[in-house]
Amino acid sequence: MLTVPGRHRYRRRSSRGSSVAAAVAVIVVLSGVAFGLRQMAAAGCATETALTVAAAPEVAPAVRSTVAALEHGGGGGACVRVSVNAVSPVDVAAVISARHGANLAGVGRANGATPDPDVWIPDSSIWLSRLTSAAPAFVPSDGTSIASSPVVVAAPEPVAARLGWTDTQLTWRSLLSQVTSGVGVNAGIVEPTRDVAGLSALLALTTATGSAEPQLTTAALRTLAIGRSEVREDLTARFPRASDPTTLATAVGLAVLSEQDVIAYNAAKPPVPLVAVQVRPAPVPLDYPFAVMPGLDPARVAAAETVHRALDAPAFRNLLGPLGLRLPDGAAGPGFTTPRGAPTDGHGAGSADGVSPAVVQRALSSWSAVVAPARMLAVVDVSGTMNGTVPTAGNATRMQVTLEAARRGLSLFNDDWAVGLWIFSTHLDGDKDYRQLAPIESLSTNRKRLVDALAQIQPKPRGDTGLYDTVLAAYQQVQADWQPGRVNSVVVLTDGIGNDDPDGISLPELTDRLAELRDDTRPVQLIVLGIGDAVNRAELTKITKVTGGGVLVAQDPATIGDVFLQAIAMRPAAG
Repeated sequence: MLTVPGRHRYRRRSSRGSSVAAAVAVIVVLSGVAFGLRQMAAAGCATETALTVAAAPEVAPAVRSTVAALEHGGGGGACVRVSVNAVSPVDVAAVISARHGANLAGVGRANGATPDPDVWIPDSSIWLSRLTSAAPAFVPSDGTSIASSPVVVAAPEPVAARLGWTDTQLTWRSLLSQVTSGVGVNAGIVEPTRDVAGLSALLALTTATGSAEPQLTTAALRTLAIGRSEVREDLTARFPRASDPTTLATAVGLAVLSEQDVIAYNAAKPPVPLVAVQVRPAPVPLDYPFAVMPGLDPARVAAAETVHRALDAPAFRNLLGPLGLRLPDGAAGPGFTTPRGAPTDGHGAGSADGVSPAVVQRALSSWSAVVAPARMLAVVDVSGTMNGTVPTAGNATRMQVTLEAARRGLSLFNDDWAVGLWIFSTHLDGDKDYRQLAPIESLSTNRKRLVDALAQIQPKPRGDTGLYDTVLAAYQQVQADWQPGRVNSVVVLTDGIGNDDPDGISLPELTDRLAELRDDTRPVQLIVLGIGDAVNRAELTKITKVTGGGVLVAQDPATIGDVFLQAIAMRPAAG
């Protein structure tokens, strides 16, 4: 039982850090409180209050031990019974979201078993930022850090040694280039909408690659998405249990985790230990904020303040090192053993408290746009002009570079995707300007059919371009079989010379018809990829503006692969 001899005004959430004088003052005050508790222990309690603390599982043991050391029977004061629960941050976020009527991407519904806490110690301030952005009424007090852990790239020692990662400080660009270029490493990440270590890495890599290299960013996101797990335990269970080449080739060879995760994994003496690879710029570290929930009565606010003071004292900080956690400033405290490859001089990154909610939202939107289950109809131009050669691609034809881009894109899609394939020119199927080569079906069963169909596509000699009729039919097809929870889209790949079909509909007729068909409750996005310098962007934009979507142009057809990846990245979130 914890006794609170007096009440104090609690701080609202503020910026990180405090002066040395303030830290000393806290220690002195804490010592006085503890002494007062001991002195009053024998006299009984005038009142009793329950305080519930939800802490991230890795820091909960230290919090629980510290609170237990403070629990006393009080003398004439207010006694508080403190309950410390080890709870995954995403579960608490679901509870808070439900209470405030907010919808946090990826969090889902509350599980019904997680208590609504008075004090929350998640692994990162980013949780507080996301919730405050989604629910303005959620304004927690304080939020100062009580511990920290860098976010690192964890790799089995043999994999790190083979790729030269153990003795080199990598950049995100160099790391992603290796991973997406077929070096035989299976990457993994915990779903970033549910795990801040994954989200922190997502922020770092998108910042590092930026808008100048969207194809690298998209390929990296797809690579990570293929190996993503919903929970951390599932991801770490996929690390190799043996060091033979076959096992290493099939197991996870790279994963975004916290340094504490690496320490905990290696502490279990696995057959193949992990190396903590540093990547620059360093991701924002986990900072374990102490957040007092809004709306508490004065007795619980006072009790929360007393607990916080205890967690700001040396006795608590001395417990962090053996748990694999660093001090709030990133320094290694007593009992901390730095894992191989990890930073020895702090985490070297900015504070999570300084991450803009808008930046977080953009990163999560990009992730969702790339990895959300998708339903896509690819429509490929096979008119005669696609037989033109591309000097910058070794004189391969436009058709060849386009099909290679489609094959590359297909390899990035996991089996959650449903993809279909049409070709178009003029009169390919009786009077129809288009023909289906593969229906829109799950890649779990449709992938081979698509690969085989792409291999057989040839331009139609002297074939014209029945673009308008084809776009209308493709849009109607995807809309007719529209599926909720997926991105539903039509992607047209054409050399963009325009519609050349006197028997077909006109551009005004097409845009009018698309406007009639558009249904914002069942959105279908139309994206046109123009190939070559003859693309009529203005004409194509008139079409996509009606449906939502856009026009992307590869003036040099040799770059169509990169443009195809940009098209994937520009897709909206699932409907």
